[in-house]
Amino acid sequence: MEVENTQSQNRVVLFPSDQLKPGERKLIKVDQLEIAIINVDEKIYAFRNECPHQGISMVYGPVTGTMVTSNPQEYKYGLENEIIKCPLHGWEFDLKTGKSFFSPNQVSLLTYDVKKEEKDIVLYLKRKPENIVLKDCHFSHIC
Repeated sequence: MEVENTQSQNRVVLFPSDQLKPGERKLIKVDQLEIAIINVDEKIYAFRNECPHQGISMVYGPVTGTMVTSNPQEYKYGLENEIIKCPLHGWEFDLKTGKSFFSPNQVSLLTYDVKKEEKDIVLYLKRKPENIVLKDCHFSHIC
């Protein structure tokens, strides 16, 4: 993996983009931290692979929508494919911001800037990583 220092962040080329098709997930270890990378409908997301509640591995959580604000006695479902749920207790987090839906100002899932650039998946980190490993994991189609 290639690491390049840009102005305020470290640009890390993780793997070729054709290795992360829609619905697929990868898990990388950056030093001692696990980061989940997922492709949801050609949108790439990266987040810390640890639920802030009890540390459960978030990479196995379903990507869904959720009930959204509506009038009394109306039930509206929205944000399809924008929410990841903790696989243990169902806590919901916005894939873009990491904010929880039950307490967005107090509980969040740490997210990372990740992009598809040309033919690569690239992660941006604040500090220069010492060691990056693509973990050998096998996921069923859970997106």
